[in-house]
Amino acid sequence: MSTPSNALPLSAVPLRQDAGVIGLVGIAHMISHFSQLLLAPLFPWLKDAFNASYIELGFLMTLFFVVSCAVQAASGFLVDKHGPRPVLFAGLGLIAVAAFGFAISPNYWSMAFFAIVAGIGNGVFHPVDYTLLNRKVSAPRLGHAYSFHGITGSLGWALAPALMVPIAIAFGWRAALASAGVLTLVVLGVLFWKRDALTLPAAPAAKPGTTAQVQAEGSFAFLRIPAVWMCFAFFFFYAVVLSVIQAFAPEAARQLHQVPVGVAAACLTIYMVCSAGGMVLGGFLASDPARIERVVGAGFGMAALIALAIGFAPVPAILVPFMFGAMGFVSGIAGPSRDLLVKKSTPENASGRVYGVVYSGLDIGQAIAPLIFGALMDRQNYQGVWLGLVIMQSVLIASAFNVRKVRRTVLAPA
Repeated sequence: MSTPSNALPLSAVPLRQDAGVIGLVGIAHMISHFSQLLLAPLFPWLKDAFNASYIELGFLMTLFFVVSCAVQAASGFLVDKHGPRPVLFAGLGLIAVAAFGFAISPNYWSMAFFAIVAGIGNGVFHPVDYTLLNRKVSAPRLGHAYSFHGITGSLGWALAPALMVPIAIAFGWRAALASAGVLTLVVLGVLFWKRDALTLPAAPAAKPGTTAQVQAEGSFAFLRIPAVWMCFAFFFFYAVVLSVIQAFAPEAARQLHQVPVGVAAACLTIYMVCSAGGMVLGGFLASDPARIERVVGAGFGMAALIALAIGFAPVPAILVPFMFGAMGFVSGIAGPSRDLLVKKSTPENASGRVYGVVYSGLDIGQAIAPLIFGALMDRQNYQGVWLGLVIMQSVLIASAFNVRKVRRTVLAPA
């Protein structure tokens, strides 16, 4: 197999160099996902502390994701103009400020203010992370880089309740949030110490006759690339799938199959752990860019079949956690190839802008999905929740192949 013209041979880039960048970006991404669950595990404490309803507490999360969406799209321009390193440090700093602000908040509206601050901080990570990975990691190791990136995100989601809840039980919710601020500052300190590894190389010149030339035509020219918007749609539907699994699927499965409460609560953890395992295998499968759409299609296709069985087959309660694990594993396999879909559609020198716009679809999907699927849960339409999940997973498959179709249309010679 020949080496791509824009990449160095694998042997030319030391493994230690690539691993250092991947590790630093990974721990930053872990904090991004960690920040998304700063408040949710503490809702029982916050409800009593502020005499707030669950709707009011949920509104704090809506604020977070709406702000993160807007910032994610805008921060890509800052990344392309000023480089990812200062934007990353600013994002981590804001998350630390928000965590300490939550810890000392005297009332609900103070919490709302710091939810906005946290959303601003969270919004920078995807443009920063993928710009660093795409520009600093050698092409043959990009699949593994995306795999590790996804794994650290899943670990961030798992870490938040694992750290916050025990501290809240022992010392109170304010101490739990303060500990989150300390953790964020520690990660910021590590990245600052290793800041030289986060310096970008010189940007490659745009090549005539490809979508790379779009970057030279103006800061917003990339918005005319159909594949960018197809990727945006893909990540919107992916966020809906993720939101349903995180918020509603375990309870819907419990109601359908009489799963014990404790076992149902473990289903999400099992899903996330198995998803991380699937991403390890997915990193190897993504090493061949020619097959990434097929990997995405196969992964989410199998996940849809498992979801269909949970929603409509007479599944014994004891099998439900295993089916969540299987669904997480096959979805995780698709993760690195999913990220490469965007990489293949991104003009050179516009990574920050493209990833900012594309990944804002995640925040929009996570803001909208609870409204739709929450209504189904309120009506006790638990099969409807699973049917909706299957439909969204099926749409993901079609979206992945449409990205390839429109990308080929743009790249085809006149």
